[in-house]
Amino acid sequence: MLFFESDSSSLFQMTSRFVSFPEPIVGFLPELSSFNTWNLHFVSRAPCSSGRHGFRLPRTRGRTLMCSGSSSHSWNVPVLSSNEVVERLKLVGEGKQFLAMYSSVVGGITTDPAAMVLPLDDHMVHRGHGVFDTAMIVNGHLYELDQHLDRIIRSASMAKIPLPFDRETIRRILIQTVSVSGCRYGSLRYWLSAGPGDFSLSPSQCPKPSLYAIVYQKDFTVDRRGVRVVTSSIPIKPPEFATVKSVNYLPNALSQMEAEAKGAYAGIWVDNDGFIAEGPNMNVAFVVNGGKELVMPRFDNVLSGCTAKRTITLAEQLVSKGMLKSVRVVDITVEDGKKSDEMMLLGSGVLVKPVIQWDDEVIADGREGPIAKALLDLLLDDMISGPPSVRVLVPY
Repeated sequence: MLFFESDSSSLFQMTSRFVSFPEPIVGFLPELSSFNTWNLHFVSRAPCSSGRHGFRLPRTRGRTLMCSGSSSHSWNVPVLSSNEVVERLKLVGEGKQFLAMYSSVVGGITTDPAAMVLPLDDHMVHRGHGVFDTAMIVNGHLYELDQHLDRIIRSASMAKIPLPFDRETIRRILIQTVSVSGCRYGSLRYWLSAGPGDFSLSPSQCPKPSLYAIVYQKDFTVDRRGVRVVTSSIPIKPPEFATVKSVNYLPNALSQMEAEAKGAYAGIWVDNDGFIAEGPNMNVAFVVNGGKELVMPRFDNVLSGCTAKRTITLAEQLVSKGMLKSVRVVDITVEDGKKSDEMMLLGSGVLVKPVIQWDDEVIADGREGPIAKALLDLLLDDMISGPPSVRVLVPY
């Protein structure tokens, strides 16, 4: 799209005639090749010097450029100064509980939401070449930080993203970002990216990888009510990608949107062999054999959930109490899942969420089961008073 400025002091709008471009200009601008004529609005702000074929795009700052095409629709786009951009970003960030952000691109932490931005040429932005993870902030402690940190490092390795810093440095940066935020109940989310560089497919021109982290407040109100799920029709990710926590969540988002459109809480993926896989951002578990055995799908073809793995460990306490006989990770068919005594979703976002209906099948008696309730209580206690291996104190 072209903009032209006149060197006079008044605004000219050529509404009564069209200006024909010389053929070389049309050839030079392939996006305009289907148009022989353009209706131009001349804006008087500053002289426009002559360039190739007598025209050159002017450099503008703080001005409004106007143009209308053959459809006669006019539009105005302001050209903003850096101060104006910041002011508008402040308005966008109003009311959002973004408390602190770290960026290795700028090499520091900011508490100004208007400054919590990413470069567009970061390959995570325009190519999806990035991985991420999260950790809950509960009563001034980071829950399962090390477990999630180990997972993002594994994901980065699988995505061929070198670490910008060693593990301990990354850990210190994450803890300090939470400390600066002052957040005692919320969430820490962080990303490792191939980094900014250019808009190519390969990251070969990216000088170095990037680390980003953000802290935001989150309501941890627990809803113990059971939910309904549906079988997802969105194709499941192949294992090579499903086991990496990458920023490519398009299938996950589409699966969630499909479930919500059907009035369900989430969609459940089934793998190509007919075995139950996972939800869009949570694992799934079942109680079978008369309510005495907790089973969970294998992690070979799905994301290895930190909360799910912690739940398996905590479930051993129910075995000791006699509420369960065993805890196993096995292949589970859809038929067995729908006929289970209990079904539940597991994840840092849902904790332990009972499922009372899958598609048209009611799970057991359609009520929340005792094992799901007990596991949720164990997990909540673990978040508040668990061992140092899962709770990292944040120095405020």
